[in-house]
Amino acid sequence: MSTASFSLLLCLSLFTYTTVHSKLLSQLTSPYLSPTTIFPHYQNMLEAFKIFIYTPDEAFTFNSSAESLFYASLQNSTFVTHDAEEAHLFFVPFSSNLSTRSVARVIRRFRENIPYWNRTLGADHFYLSCAGLGYESDRNLVELKKNSVQISCFPAPDGNFIPHKDISLPPLASSQAPYTPANKTASFLGYFRHGGIKESILVKELVNDPDFLIESQPTDLLTYKERLASSKFCLFEYGGDVSGIGEALHFGCVPAVITDRPIKDLPFMDVLRWQEIAVFVPLGGVKEMKRVLVRTCGDRHEQMRKLGVKASQHFVWNESPQPFDSFHTVMYQLWRRRHTIRYPRRFTV
Repeated sequence: MSTASFSLLLCLSLFTYTTVHSKLLSQLTSPYLSPTTIFPHYQNMLEAFKIFIYTPDEAFTFNSSAESLFYASLQNSTFVTHDAEEAHLFFVPFSSNLSTRSVARVIRRFRENIPYWNRTLGADHFYLSCAGLGYESDRNLVELKKNSVQISCFPAPDGNFIPHKDISLPPLASSQAPYTPANKTASFLGYFRHGGIKESILVKELVNDPDFLIESQPTDLLTYKERLASSKFCLFEYGGDVSGIGEALHFGCVPAVITDRPIKDLPFMDVLRWQEIAVFVPLGGVKEMKRVLVRTCGDRHEQMRKLGVKASQHFVWNESPQPFDSFHTVMYQLWRRRHTIRYPRRFTV
């Protein structure tokens, strides 16, 4: 091998090593699945993304605050276009209280009278449904459920969420006003705020354990923030009250989600590295849970805590949307789904 060839090979090897090392370092210090592309892609979304909103038949409301805030933010955003031909996606508005039969009539009207639904059988459409839609036999509901992007509340009822296309809204937190905790060692291994209506088996097992602080609603917001800041882990039962998960991230309390099955509807699953900002604990008793949490302490916990704080900006809802908040991150997920797939036609028109 000539000196020139060897030098070229060495340069290529060093370049490859530097590139790989840089990517690995970026992943270790970032909460994002794609840390090198999210920001330019986000900027492209802000500049180009267009949504056409169908006119609803009548005035309507949503059952959840997160749904209402998302819809209001969308209506007042620059993403909305009145020219359907330039739209990337189409929003189908209907009330949370609308019966499945009435929803089917809405889709039938679009299919029969408006050309855009039939181009992709609804694959470039999306809708809000906090509880999500179940499986129905009506052709219109089948297309809506199978093809369109559903935005539901977290957690969605079992069977009402299709992971590869659907999106879940992060819970609406009570407050994330500025608060800087003192630099001190966490007082508790875990903190669990339960609803106080009916104590779960977990609460009964943990209430007398000195490593955990268990309570219903704290006396005031400042006390609640102090609880989060003084605990290594914040416990959440999947399927129960998860409204504080964004606040836990914000205040450096690593979420420990207790579940009896794989979770497929986490907010921003295609944006965030959830395994690096939260612990998922199989349902198996307090002894097993403590073993998992203790094993995650030390340097691993500190890294998760820092990444969680970085990720927490995406869990903030604002009356007037701000960059990278919940509204804009949901929009980013929609932007990533704008390249639609036309599904095989299984019905005759």
